[in-house]
Amino acid sequence: MRVAVFGLGYVGSVTAAALAGDGHQVVGVDPVEHKLEAIRAGRAPVLEPGLDAVVAETVRDGRLRVTADPGEGLAGAEVSLICVGTPTSQQGEIDLSHVRQVSRQIGEHLGKAAPGHLVVLRSTVVPGTSRKLLVPEVEAGSGHRVGDGWDVCFNPEFLREGSSLQDYDRPSRVLVGERTAGVGQRVMQLYERVEAPRFVSTLEVAETVKYADNAFHALKITFANEVGRVCEALDIDGGAVMEIFRADHKLNVSPVYLRPGFAFGGSCLPKDLRALTYTARRAGVTVPVLEAILPSNEIAVRRAVDAVLATSKKRVALLGLAFKPGTDDLRESPLVELAERLIGKGFELRVHDPEVALGRLHGSNRAFLEEKLPHVDRLLLPTVEEAVGPSQVVVIGHSGTRFAQDDAWRAQGKVVLRLA
Repeated sequence: MRVAVFGLGYVGSVTAAALAGDGHQVVGVDPVEHKLEAIRAGRAPVLEPGLDAVVAETVRDGRLRVTADPGEGLAGAEVSLICVGTPTSQQGEIDLSHVRQVSRQIGEHLGKAAPGHLVVLRSTVVPGTSRKLLVPEVEAGSGHRVGDGWDVCFNPEFLREGSSLQDYDRPSRVLVGERTAGVGQRVMQLYERVEAPRFVSTLEVAETVKYADNAFHALKITFANEVGRVCEALDIDGGAVMEIFRADHKLNVSPVYLRPGFAFGGSCLPKDLRALTYTARRAGVTVPVLEAILPSNEIAVRRAVDAVLATSKKRVALLGLAFKPGTDDLRESPLVELAERLIGKGFELRVHDPEVALGRLHGSNRAFLEEKLPHVDRLLLPTVEEAVGPSQVVVIGHSGTRFAQDDAWRAQGKVVLRLA
């Protein structure tokens, strides 16, 4: 394919050289002359292992050219990739001026590109940028509405400095966000040689994935450092702790728990977090990430209460009471907390959980429930139908298909709120 790459910084130069190495005809576009001079001389404009050799080979073979002229770069191009910088202020506001400028330039020279040209944003941008900024700028520059001879996609990069060529060849996945169903397949064609899982999504989902990735990477580093600080204060080998922690690929280093849903609870997580953060404070160690987990968990319960309040209805069925499906453990269940707050706000509550029967509850489990819900014997009902029948709002607290009658209940005029 004929490809124009706008921006020859770190991401752009690696992308341009790698695509040319795969056999595409690539023109790099950048206003900075010393970057152009370096590439013309067969050198990479950034320091990256192995990149000089790829640049030298592709320039020599004529598959990689560079220019400062956007029109020259777009001439005959089927795809343009925007790889410009998107810095942020200390407060976090993102600077999209380079994206805006290049988008307008592409629009102004769009007539020189191949028919059906695809504008692909590769820079890391906040969700909504492709649709709300890039599209209007190209439309303004070209005089053509999106879909009228051109379209837009978002294709985030997953490159690490120091290993970017290996990451390009063997990425964790290839992701394309598309405005119109099907156009993303043309972007996938750029990476025919790359073997990796492939995902196609909306523009906004693809834009958000990159932020989720980087936030989680930062979180992992900070988590390990906080555990390490606690260990150091207690004269424990933090490296040994985290080595054993990493060996758990069933729960710790795995997809488990990484799904949006309701709050956590149960007999382990809340109490153990409190104990760990208390121990850190006693040792004089600051662990702000660990300290923030329980308050963040509490927000999930408050949002559920607010969602019920927003319905302006009084009769509520709560399906699920234990802290997760398949157990009758009610200790520190966020659903028990939710039930207590709804009762306190005057809602007529009916509860059903197939695993929870008062006759089978004993010890601290029963004591916790009776403390939180003193009249629980009047709230708990043995069947879904008894709980849902007279209710105006159905709150589904457990994930899975055990309470999968959402459409039928909505057809009866009930509001259905699924928390998990």
